[in-house]
Amino acid sequence: MNCPRCESASYRKAGTPNNLQRYNCKKCDYYYTVERKSTAKSSATKRSALNMYLEGLGFRQIARILEVSHVTVYRWITKIADKVSLPRSNTSVKIVELDELHTYVNKKKLLLGMACC
Repeated sequence: MNCPRCESASYRKAGTPNNLQRYNCKKCDYYYTVERKSTAKSSATKRSALNMYLEGLGFRQIARILEVSHVTVYRWITKIADKVSLPRSNTSVKIVELDELHTYVNKKKLLLGMACC
Protein backbone atom coordinates (compact mmCIF):
# COMPACT_ATOMS: atom_id res chain seq x y z
CA MET A 1 0.00 0.00 0.00
CA ASN A 2 1.59 3.21 -1.18
CA CYS A 3 1.09 6.79 -0.06
CA PRO A 4 -1.79 8.36 -2.01
CA ARG A 5 0.09 11.65 -2.30
CA CYS A 6 3.67 10.71 -3.29
CA GLU A 7 3.28 6.98 -4.08
CA SER A 8 6.08 6.12 -1.64
CA ALA A 9 6.15 2.64 -0.13
CA SER A 10 7.80 3.76 3.11
CA TYR A 11 5.27 4.34 5.87
CA ARG A 12 4.70 3.80 9.59
CA LYS A 13 1.62 3.04 11.62
CA ALA A 14 0.06 6.06 13.28
CA GLY A 15 -2.85 4.88 15.42
CA THR A 16 -6.32 3.42 14.84
CA PRO A 17 -9.12 6.01 14.88
CA ASN A 18 -12.58 4.44 14.36
CA ASN A 19 -10.98 0.96 14.27
CA LEU A 20 -9.20 1.73 10.99
CA GLN A 21 -5.41 1.66 10.84
CA ARG A 22 -3.91 5.07 10.13
CA TYR A 23 -0.52 5.44 8.41
CA ASN A 24 2.07 8.20 8.13
CA CYS A 25 4.25 8.51 5.03
CA LYS A 26 7.94 8.81 5.94
CA LYS A 27 8.72 10.74 2.77
CA CYS A 28 6.07 13.48 2.65
CA ASP A 29 4.71 13.22 6.23
CA TYR A 30 1.15 12.70 4.94
CA TYR A 31 -1.37 10.87 7.18
CA TYR A 32 -3.81 8.52 5.48
CA THR A 33 -6.11 5.61 6.25
CA VAL A 34 -6.83 2.63 4.07
CA GLU A 35 -10.28 1.03 3.94
CA ARG A 36 -8.99 -2.37 2.89
CA LYS A 37 -5.46 -3.69 3.09
CA SER A 38 -3.74 -4.60 -0.14
CA THR A 39 -3.27 -8.15 1.14
CA ALA A 40 -7.01 -8.65 1.81
CA LYS A 41 -8.74 -11.02 -0.61
CA SER A 42 -11.82 -10.01 -2.56
CA SER A 43 -15.27 -11.45 -2.04
CA ALA A 44 -14.97 -13.18 -5.43
CA THR A 45 -11.95 -15.13 -4.13
CA LYS A 46 -13.89 -16.13 -1.02
CA ARG A 47 -16.85 -17.18 -3.19
CA SER A 48 -14.60 -19.34 -5.37
CA ALA A 49 -13.16 -20.94 -2.22
CA LEU A 50 -16.71 -21.79 -1.12
CA ASN A 51 -17.53 -23.24 -4.55
CA MET A 52 -14.40 -25.40 -4.47
CA TYR A 53 -15.28 -26.61 -0.97
CA LEU A 54 -18.81 -27.52 -2.05
CA GLU A 55 -17.33 -29.45 -5.00
CA GLY A 56 -15.38 -31.60 -2.55
CA LEU A 57 -11.90 -30.06 -2.41
CA GLY A 58 -10.15 -29.95 0.95
CA PHE A 59 -8.99 -26.83 2.76
CA ARG A 60 -5.33 -27.41 1.90
CA GLN A 61 -6.08 -27.98 -1.79
CA ILE A 62 -8.10 -24.77 -1.96
CA ALA A 63 -5.34 -22.91 -0.14
CA ARG A 64 -2.74 -24.10 -2.65
CA ILE A 65 -4.88 -23.03 -5.60
CA LEU A 66 -5.75 -19.59 -4.18
CA GLU A 67 -2.29 -19.11 -2.62
CA VAL A 68 -3.58 -18.39 0.89
CA SER A 69 -3.31 -20.21 4.22
CA HIS A 70 -5.50 -23.26 4.81
CA VAL A 71 -6.55 -21.69 8.12
CA THR A 72 -7.78 -18.64 6.20
CA VAL A 73 -9.88 -20.86 3.93
CA TYR A 74 -11.27 -22.67 6.99
CA ARG A 75 -12.26 -19.34 8.59
CA TRP A 76 -13.94 -18.13 5.37
CA ILE A 77 -15.99 -21.33 5.11
CA THR A 78 -17.04 -21.38 8.79
CA LYS A 79 -17.97 -17.69 8.68
CA ILE A 80 -20.24 -18.33 5.70
CA ALA A 81 -21.63 -21.51 7.29
CA ASP A 82 -22.67 -19.60 10.42
CA LYS A 83 -24.88 -17.35 8.29
CA VAL A 84 -26.63 -20.22 6.47
CA SER A 85 -29.47 -22.14 8.07
CA LEU A 86 -29.99 -25.80 7.18
CA PRO A 87 -33.29 -26.82 5.57
CA ARG A 88 -35.68 -28.59 7.91
CA SER A 89 -38.37 -31.12 7.07
CA ASN A 90 -41.55 -31.62 9.09
CA THR A 91 -42.32 -35.04 7.62
CA SER A 92 -41.05 -38.21 9.25
CA VAL A 93 -38.77 -40.67 7.46
CA LYS A 94 -40.58 -43.88 6.45
CA ILE A 95 -37.86 -45.83 4.59
CA VAL A 96 -34.17 -45.91 5.40
CA GLU A 97 -31.80 -47.58 2.95
CA LEU A 98 -28.54 -49.04 4.25
CA ASP A 99 -26.51 -49.49 1.12
CA GLU A 100 -23.79 -52.12 1.67
CA LEU A 101 -23.31 -51.77 5.39
CA HIS A 102 -25.20 -54.98 6.28
CA THR A 103 -23.16 -57.21 3.95
CA TYR A 104 -19.90 -55.65 5.13
CA VAL A 105 -20.65 -56.23 8.82
CA ASN A 106 -21.68 -59.87 8.36
CA LYS A 107 -18.76 -60.73 6.07
CA LYS A 108 -16.25 -63.25 7.46
CA LYS A 109 -12.72 -61.98 7.63
CA LEU A 110 -10.00 -64.39 6.53
CA LEU A 111 -6.61 -64.57 8.15
CA LEU A 112 -3.63 -64.49 5.86
CA GLY A 113 -2.46 -67.95 4.81
CA MET A 114 -5.51 -69.76 6.15
CA ALA A 115 -8.20 -71.27 3.98
CA CYS A 116 -11.87 -70.70 4.61
CA CYS A 117 -13.88 -73.62 6.10
